[in-house]
Amino acid sequence: MARRPAAPAAYGEEFSFVSPLVKYLLFFFNMLFWVISMVMVAVGVYARLMKHAEAALACLAVDPAILLIVVGVLMFLLTFCGCIGSLRENICLLQTFSLCLTVVFLLQLAAGILGFVFSDQARGKVSEIINNAIVHYRDDLDLQNLIDFGQQKAVINTMCGQSMQALNYLEASKVIYTNGCIDKLVNWIHSNLFLLGGVALGLAIPQLVGILLSQILVSQIKDQIKLQLYNQQHRADPWY
Repeated sequence: MARRPAAPAAYGEEFSFVSPLVKYLLFFFNMLFWVISMVMVAVGVYARLMKHAEAALACLAVDPAILLIVVGVLMFLLTFCGCIGSLRENICLLQTFSLCLTVVFLLQLAAGILGFVFSDQARGKVSEIINNAIVHYRDDLDLQNLIDFGQQKAVINTMCGQSMQALNYLEASKVIYTNGCIDKLVNWIHSNLFLLGGVALGLAIPQLVGILLSQILVSQIKDQIKLQLYNQQHRADPWY
């Protein structure tokens, strides 16, 4: 019996659906933020170790060093999945990276919407955080520097309002800011909505790019797996 003529191969043996551009672009994209995350963790750990033990136990909830460490560790794990997943073409790691990045983006979007809709509750929460920070002003050097920086930007009188209580509101307003920190913050936000929108967009674009690249790479890897299975099947076929 004559053998069936071999069907022409649609793709050569060296063909790959996986684009090197997408693969290494996603890798270097994650590598950049991976390095940034390690720097954040190192700075946070260093700042934490430089504090006294009493301060370390006094205000964990408002410690900028702890916040820096937590954000750095989460970013490290997330970008690690993206780096190794893209380099090794691992679908599981890439899907984990894409899913986590999507969740982070949706949480940021939800926080922005809820903060706008429930502005009064958000203002009360910010006031509570600031009050807690002021309570631990002397316990935490980072908080002290942060509050001092805010006061330097918001207070004209360098003597902390000395002799201002003897003046009326209009006269005192010429020398010091008569609005509280929360009012000043709210007014600044209202006056810089475009700036805040630009910052939010700047944070969102890398996340969307990461999600898009990871999904494209996952789709290409799946197509490559199908091609390899197809080639293996037909190499085992005696009539191929």
